Amino acid sequence: MDRRSFIKKAGLAGAAGVGAATLAAPAIAQGNQTWRMVTTWPKNFPGLGVGAQRLADRITAASGGRLTIQVYSAGELVPPLQSLDAVIDGSAEMSHGAAYYWQNKSPALAFFTGVPYGMTSRELTAWVRYMGGQELWDEIYDQFGLQGFLSGDTGTQAGGWFREELTGVDSVKGLRFRTPGLGGRVWEKLGATVTNMAAGEIFQALQSGTLDAAEFVGPYNDLALGFYQVAKNYYFPSFVEPGLATELVVDKAKYQELPEDLQAIIRDVSQAEYDQVASDFYANDPRALQTLINDHGVTVRQFPDEIMEAGGKAAAEILGELRDSDDALVKKTTESFIEALNVLRTRSEGTDGAFIQAREKFFKI
Repeated sequence: MDRRSFIKKAGLAGAAGVGAATLAAPAIAQGNQTWRMVTTWPKNFPGLGVGAQRLADRITAASGGRLTIQVYSAGELVPPLQSLDAVIDGSAEMSHGAAYYWQNKSPALAFFTGVPYGMTSRELTAWVRYMGGQELWDEIYDQFGLQGFLSGDTGTQAGGWFREELTGVDSVKGLRFRTPGLGGRVWEKLGATVTNMAAGEIFQALQSGTLDAAEFVGPYNDLALGFYQVAKNYYFPSFVEPGLATELVVDKAKYQELPEDLQAIIRDVSQAEYDQVASDFYANDPRALQTLINDHGVTVRQFPDEIMEAGGKAAAEILGELRDSDDALVKKTTESFIEALNVLRTRSEGTDGAFIQAREKFFKI
């Protein structure tokens, strides 16, 4: 996808939507309702923006139009990183984003997106669905009158785009790096100056020199955003975002007022979309990566072991700090996450990982 046409289309859609969106209001006629979903993603953004729209369309279709979801992409109704606040203040009924964007409200929310050296996508769903994670998430969002659902997953992400090759930890010191969540705290411990910004803002910051490096998701998204035009060193894998999940958040009071079948539709469609988005990324990331390499001259690199090791130590320190938090809910969430991870990794590393290593070594076709 051509970056300029992509951004132009997204920008035009955003500009056209701002005036109309501010006038929009939920419509109720003959028992039918229209809810507004605000997202952190550009319109038609691969995987994430498309996934948000598909989720909305599936709820609308499954409900037979009794609950119609109208999607507002980043900037159409509110700025992208204010989408959760729009649900809290009643400007929208739903938001689609990533829970770690809101860690300023509670550090515990980061656990429901991605944790450095933490859970893969399958491990995360196991914890959330079967090992107490959803109940903790509910408790966190209850403080804000919200209900959260996993709604998508990118899988293990790329480590990021860097103007210069990294030779060790010293290469990180002073680096101006866009990366959010607990992963951002890891990079800070390694010496980087970290900032977060929405997808549509990153390219300009890289181009202008405001940033020295940036990560967003991986090849599928990064190709569309055009980062290859500014930086050519593309590092894999991300050790701070091993299985990043997106979320659908709804106004809890309004959700509970819905008939039980509509509540079930929102819950079940979100679960289905978690798997759908993961499949989309798994299919399209490797193809996009080949385009970046073959058509745009990108060099794929791995982080030096020195950086990976330092990142692991920093991640352990951060989780230790959260486990010792004075906030009882942060402490409880951290303890639950660590306990579940130590159980789940016995399968991921001992069975899945051992198989992947054997396939790589012994199976050629």
